[in-house]
Amino acid sequence: MAFGLGEDPSRLPVAQLDMVEFPIWREQLARQAADNGADADVINLLKCLPQARYESKDGVMRDLAEAARRFAMGRSQEGDGAVRDRRNIGRDMVEGAPEGMTRHP
Repeated sequence: MAFGLGEDPSRLPVAQLDMVEFPIWREQLARQAADNGADADVINLLKCLPQARYESKDGVMRDLAEAARRFAMGRSQEGDGAVRDRRNIGRDMVEGAPEGMTRHP
């Protein structure tokens, strides 16, 4: 699901939130999105929301923003489960590289 300038607004999860009445259960939200013709990516994203019931659009938006933030942070390549800021990947590859391997990837 791309978020570029040419993105069809109906593919965005926010568009689905404008078509439902709150409060709503997570399963109902996903089902209504499917009924409204949402992409499978949007439906699956809504099915994966952490709370079973949402009282308002703001609650859903907060959880979507948190999921996006966590996704953007990524995981380290060492497999230790440590979270690192993806903005520094290039710098980390150069500064932490073995001797003679300091080229940016």
